[in-house]
Amino acid sequence: MKKPLLATLAAVGIAGAFMSTGTAQGARAVVIPAVKTDLPATPGIQTAVLAGGCFWTMEAVFEHVKGVKAVTTGYAGGTKTTATYDQVSVETTRHAEAIKIAYDPRIVSYGTLLRVYFSIAHDPTTLNRQGPDSGPSYRSAIFPQSPAQAQVARAYIAQLSATHAFSGPIVTKLETGAFYPAEAYHQNFYDRNPTHPYIVMWDKPKVAAFRAAFPTISN
Repeated sequence: MKKPLLATLAAVGIAGAFMSTGTAQGARAVVIPAVKTDLPATPGIQTAVLAGGCFWTMEAVFEHVKGVKAVTTGYAGGTKTTATYDQVSVETTRHAEAIKIAYDPRIVSYGTLLRVYFSIAHDPTTLNRQGPDSGPSYRSAIFPQSPAQAQVARAYIAQLSATHAFSGPIVTKLETGAFYPAEAYHQNFYDRNPTHPYIVMWDKPKVAAFRAAFPTISN
């Protein structure tokens, strides 16, 4: 989340921020089909790395998915030396705010994670922007952790594009790059700060929409 937005929220409060930025964006799941080709339910914990706007929001949604064992917020696509919030916020480091998801594929598949990602976790049609946050660090990007993940993600983007379920073209890119954990105060932010204005205005509606759309995999 950009620092100017924090200042706006502090200055005008939640009600004023609603009037200045509009109602919470993306607080409604888009109905999309499941992936046609998924990864097998192999034993052991697997990892997925996804970027789709403010990592607080992405973390909030995916930590409520059954089968997800841990979610870490961080930065992907840039270098280790510039993977700090202050530097990434300048929008010159090439990082994306991202999350690393540790999940049990016997409970939730990689394809199901992608379905949540595209349907409700973020808007895959907005370029370098999610809700009130703008800049390349808020881009829609998938960082496959294996060739098999890349194949599933690429095929699903093609599948969703063919359905025309979204109001515009999908801008999500498949990227490479290491993941670097964010600062400690960004971790588990939704759970630790339930009354924070950003959480109340943007993330709680998103989590509620996820639970309504995916009741069988929400916890």
